[in-house]
Order: sequence, then structure tokens, then C-alpha cells
Amino acid sequence: MKEVSEIKKYKAIDFFCGGGGMTCGLRQAGIDVIAGVDIDKEAKDTYEFNNKGTAFIEKDIRRVHSDYFERNFGISRNDDSLILVGCSPCQFYSIINTDKNSSLKTKDLLRNFARFIEYYRPGYVLVENVPGILTNKQSIWPTFKSKLEVLGYGKMLYKVIDLSYYGIPQSRKRFSLIATRLDNVEARLPQADEKQALLCDFIGESHGFQKIEAGHRDNSDFNHTVAGLSDKCLRRLKKTKHDGGSRLDWADDPDLQLKCFIGKDDSFKDSYGRMWWNKPAPTITTKFFSISNGRFGHPDEDRAISLREGATLQTFPIDYVFKTNSISTTARLIGNAVPCEYARRLGETIISNS
Repeated sequence: MKEVSEIKKYKAIDFFCGGGGMTCGLRQAGIDVIAGVDIDKEAKDTYEFNNKGTAFIEKDIRRVHSDYFERNFGISRNDDSLILVGCSPCQFYSIINTDKNSSLKTKDLLRNFARFIEYYRPGYVLVENVPGILTNKQSIWPTFKSKLEVLGYGKMLYKVIDLSYYGIPQSRKRFSLIATRLDNVEARLPQADEKQALLCDFIGESHGFQKIEAGHRDNSDFNHTVAGLSDKCLRRLKKTKHDGGSRLDWADDPDLQLKCFIGKDDSFKDSYGRMWWNKPAPTITTKFFSISNGRFGHPDEDRAISLREGATLQTFPIDYVFKTNSISTTARLIGNAVPCEYARRLGETIISNS
């Protein structure tokens, strides 16, 4: 067993940090996150409030000089204990319907991230993204991978993982990469669990989530706030069977059925559906507060899941405070985050590699 004085103290810079999911998890693992970088000004208050001592750099990465962290934070080049994290926005590669023209600007952000890798040559590089980064014909991934290899990061491990086997109660498949230039270690990702994390182990009355109705506003830091429903949507949800029901439960009701779904029972099957207690939740997106945007209905109550329930399914700590006044902004910070528990496991994997 290593003496305390021999244990390497790791530091990290979290690019595209958003509201702080990756930063939070790495800090939980004992890694000193020096700074987070993001262009989203609405993430700043949440990030700084919950990650005291870590600076939020509100800048477009394309406008940040390579030596910025050397000049402003004393970050050294060729530091074996430095981790650079690049979980860039992934709308362009997502399977979720997005406007590809508006998301085009996210396509090559990893190229800008690579500029910092080349300048600092950190001991480790972490990347998390959607699986489409591997399969999209226009993906920057082949170029980024080649760049890593040229820079000496021949030791890399990457694969698409199902986060429900890593302590995250969601069917959330993500591309995960770890790369190192160090000679004495191997690139390792966290070990998968044997069993999936389930919804029932995270939310519900037994976990401190009292029953509430659609439209409930919780002004405390707990933020058990839920979006309202129109009268017709409320009637739809009341006719949706508990614990996994779907819009097919009211497909034959001419008053409730939507014209866009007529004759399309096999399309968008999760819209207006309820979650299952004994399964992982679906992927928590930025629209998880809306039952029309996926299977985001509570298993039993006639409402979508609340903001705090969504944050819990993303494994944010229960005392993580979202410093916004908007349901949609809070949901965006939550849905875009790297789940904290997976980030913690990534950090602990690096530390155990020492």
C-alpha cells in the first residue's frame, strides 16, 4: 500500500463543463478540478455555487488561447498528473431529431479541444459523447483519434457503454474514451456492474420524493418542481396505465388521440409514456420535463418527472442546487450533463491506475 505522501494528486480542466456533472464526479473522486470552460452563461451560477474553488471560464473554446491556463492558473506543460476532459456538445451526432444546420457548429469542437492537448500534453485525456461520433460519416472522430496517436497517446481505450451498468438508472448509451501518454500505466475504463441500476432504487416516496401534481412549484433548493399539463394531456396521462403504460392506451379514443399518431402505432412509441419502476429510466434529455418528448411520465402519478427527479436520475447529489428560475434552463443543464456517478468512477479509475 502506498504511503499518503506517494499518492499522486491529480488535477483536471473540464472543457464544455455545462452545469458541472463531470466536474462534480471528478471532485467526488478526489481530483482537483482547476477550472471548467463553457460558453453557456446560464450554467455559470449553478457551476460555481456547487463546485466551490473551481473557476468557471465563460468563454468559447475557439476564442481561448492555448496558453490561457498556463498564464492564469499556473498549469504546467507535460504534467503527468493533469487530466484534460472534453465532453463537447453532441447535437450534430445525436440520434435525437435536431436541426443539423444549427447544430453544425458543434461538429468540430473536438478539433479545438485537441489544440489544448497538443499544447499541454497532459497525462490523461477523457472524452464522453454520443455513440454517433463513431458512426456518423462526417464525424471528426477519425481525425481526433489520429491526432491523439501523433501526440503520443497510443494507449487509448474507447467503447460505447450502457450507463445503466455503471450506477446510472437510465438506458443511456454513451461513447467513452480514456487515453494516456504515460509509459507505466494502461488505459482503463471503469468496470461495469453485473446488474443494471433501476428507477425504483432512486426515486419514489421511499427516497424522499413526496407525491405532487402536475404544475407543482417547489421554490426550495430541493426543486421538486414539475411542469404543468393541459386538461387534455392530463386526461391522456390518466388513461395511461401505471408502470410502463404508453399512448396506445388511449389510441382508440378519438378525443384524445393526436392526428400525427393515427396509423403510426410503431412510431414515437415512447411519447406520452410512463416509466417502469423495475427498469432503468429512458435517457434523460433536455426535455425530460415534457411527457410529449419521450417516456417521461411518472410511473404512478399523473405528471412528468420533476426537475429534482431528473437530476437524481443523472446522479447529481441531492443537495446540488440549480441556480436558475426556468424549468427549461434547469432541465437543459441536467439533461446535457455527464452523470456524476460515471464521472466519479472515471476519476477513481485513473487514481487507482497510479
